Amino acid sequence: MGAELTIGKLAEAAGVNIETIRYYQRRGLLDEPPKPPGGHRRYASEQAKRVRFIKRAQALGFTLDEVGALLTLDVACACMEVLALATRKLALIEKKMADLAAMRQVLVGLVQQCDAGNGSAVCPIIDVLARD
Repeated sequence: MGAELTIGKLAEAAGVNIETIRYYQRRGLLDEPPKPPGGHRRYASEQAKRVRFIKRAQALGFTLDEVGALLTLDVACACMEVLALATRKLALIEKKMADLAAMRQVLVGLVQQCDAGNGSAVCPIIDVLARD
């Protein structure tokens, strides 16, 4: 095992704040070491790698529940299941991107109507949003 760290040093090594460490512990993603009488909990330095893994997975769009599944699958060496999870996540991201592109297209059109400045007292954006 590597050097042992306080929660503050672990947070610093992983590039997060202390509350993030505590939150991951409450979610069951990170073990909470026992607290010695009159002392401070000590974390293995390898825990920083686990926290960075969690943050990277979140940055890719995985929920904390999915991150927990990834961690479990890692222990089980279940690469095919990880691939399936990542494939589902990719499909979801692609759907969101398509939805965002459609939203962008509508908003661009509305903004262009406003830019046209036809002198109407009715704002075209408000008008479209207020339609039944």
